[in-house]
Amino acid sequence: MEFLRPATWDEALAAKAAHPAAVPVAGGTDVMVEINFDHRRPGHLMDLNRIDELGQWEVGETAVRLGASVPYTRIITELRDELPGLALASRTVASPQIRNRGGVGGNLGTASPAGDAHPALLAAGAEVEVASVRGSRRIPIDAFYTGVKRNALAPDELIRAVHIARAGGPQQFGKVGTRNAMVIAVCAFGLALHPDTRTVRTGIGSAAPTPVRAKAAEEFLAAALAEGGCWENGKAVSPAAAAEFAALAAGACSPIDDVRGTAAYRRHAVGVLARRTLTWAWEEYRGGGGARSRTTGNTRPPGPARGAEGTEGAA
Repeated sequence: MEFLRPATWDEALAAKAAHPAAVPVAGGTDVMVEINFDHRRPGHLMDLNRIDELGQWEVGETAVRLGASVPYTRIITELRDELPGLALASRTVASPQIRNRGGVGGNLGTASPAGDAHPALLAAGAEVEVASVRGSRRIPIDAFYTGVKRNALAPDELIRAVHIARAGGPQQFGKVGTRNAMVIAVCAFGLALHPDTRTVRTGIGSAAPTPVRAKAAEEFLAAALAEGGCWENGKAVSPAAAAEFAALAAGACSPIDDVRGTAAYRRHAVGVLARRTLTWAWEEYRGGGGARSRTTGNTRPPGPARGAEGTEGAA
């Protein structure tokens, strides 16, 4: 195994062009586990830690350009106002040590359906900026996941950044795990309300071969909110509408049975998470969270079973 250590982004792209099978390493929190367990034995590893721009971000008027290697800890502490959904998801990633090293680029590169960042990125409608010596392009997050641990990157491309719209309304995230930390998700759910466009977006993790959206649930909820004039008057979402949203979200899953949970439990838990995240997000919107989100970020109402605790007691 050879070790490549480019000092600049151009050097990294040249190295990737010369060695398309080279595996990039920044945090290494996924790659090194696979290597240590002998699940992967690449011919080349490419260390990207000397490329400073990958660990930087830029907050624009409408969007954040997040470098691929920005650690989850920085997202939690410094971008929770602009990217509340992703900050909530970042809080559930493994341990403090891993949150200090791992970044969204690694989640995207691995493309595991259980990656914690994916539901939040889907709900926010992110775009992934990738590049090669041939040029750069931006891939809509909906088109990025192509199969189990497969993505839309060409062999000579590297992930440079993620472009995520600044939150214009409440965002929420919930995760079910067998314990509160250092756990792979049994399932996860992200929700973002977009009041400017009167739309809703979702993201589901670890309940299908790839991270997916619950599009039928999104369309139903957006229509229900519009029909009741809820965006304007802040009227509460009816229990029947919340239940239908949850059922449609569960129906978007195509899970499997494995050591972490059964397919039936995953469907059930996704429905519970969908209903809960909708409750939290709409309570925030009714309380002014839709208008506040750009300046004060996401503040969830108090209560049990949020984040890594997931659907404790829900089964």
